[in-house]
Amino acid sequence: MLKGTVSTQKAKNMLRKMNSMPQILTKMLNNQQTTLKISKSHHNKSCFLYLGRNINFPNALEGALKLKEVSYIHAEGYGAGEMKHGPIALIDKDMPVVCIATRSSVYDKMLSNIQEIKARGGIVISIATEGDERIKGHSDHVIYIPEIDELFSPIPVALSLQLLAYYIAVKNKRDVDQPRNLAKSVTVE
Repeated sequence: MLKGTVSTQKAKNMLRKMNSMPQILTKMLNNQQTTLKISKSHHNKSCFLYLGRNINFPNALEGALKLKEVSYIHAEGYGAGEMKHGPIALIDKDMPVVCIATRSSVYDKMLSNIQEIKARGGIVISIATEGDERIKGHSDHVIYIPEIDELFSPIPVALSLQLLAYYIAVKNKRDVDQPRNLAKSVTVE
């Protein structure tokens, strides 16, 4: 706005959307049945793959990191465009693949990745936007986030991924408040 790259009206609109985030996250926290069900079905898997594109690629990395940290299950996050450069070789009937496929400019590409995973027998856990019926036909499980501007989608996606890691860890009787071998970076030099 100060540099003239965003209009005052657009900035106000973005701020209004950001101010709605607490209600969106509260709604998600009050509706965790699907995530609980997924955790019960897949807590015993030895490895997970997380895929995301564009603005949600960092969430794929964060989702995998959280699962490793609190459940001690091996997990890797990848840019979905890189799936054919290695991770695809790991996909089989025992591999859950968490795919961030919210409504966005890269939705169709994510759907293509999901179809490739299903063709190899992988278990697809999709993070998708409420109202997306198309994704159901390509996924074993769908965790929905509320409809939100693509720019803000990483926030509810991150919450979904953190809750999935949390419930899997709890199902595996891990101490989520004190994960082993982790230390705050501010306390270690």
